[in-house]
Amino acid sequence: MARVYIETTIRSFLAARPSRDVVIAGKQETTRIWWELRAPRFELFVSPFVWDQAALGDPEVARRRCELLTGLHVLAVDEETTRITDALLASGAIPAQAATDASHIAVAIRHGMDFLLTWNCAHIANAQSMPTLRAVAASLGYDLPTICTPDELMEDPND
Repeated sequence: MARVYIETTIRSFLAARPSRDVVIAGKQETTRIWWELRAPRFELFVSPFVWDQAALGDPEVARRRCELLTGLHVLAVDEETTRITDALLASGAIPAQAATDASHIAVAIRHGMDFLLTWNCAHIANAQSMPTLRAVAASLGYDLPTICTPDELMEDPND
């Protein structure tokens, strides 16, 4: 069973009130469908960073986000994760102000995830950053997981 790191934006889209913005509403619906139909086909993981971010903001929405995290495997953050985070930031692929985004990627790299699922296309699922992220992971002896959005992980080509 493939292993998927669930980045904070996935839970945020699931727990948020329905948006009036059609693009965001579409992402919320895609996320809901993925969660109901596709998620059971994967082994799902989060990190303490996801828990920390889920607890922020509106208390009611934060409570829903945290409820959605219950039961998921929590990956450890260790010195190696910090080393990978630092290398990602030093590469310039992730800006310093997005250090937590680099940490999400580092946790997924460190623990050998097959996929990192996110709606963060500015700093995580950014096609222009992928070659650098891949090179950094390889230079440290790791593989970069496939970083994608729920719509990219919706269909199984073997079905």
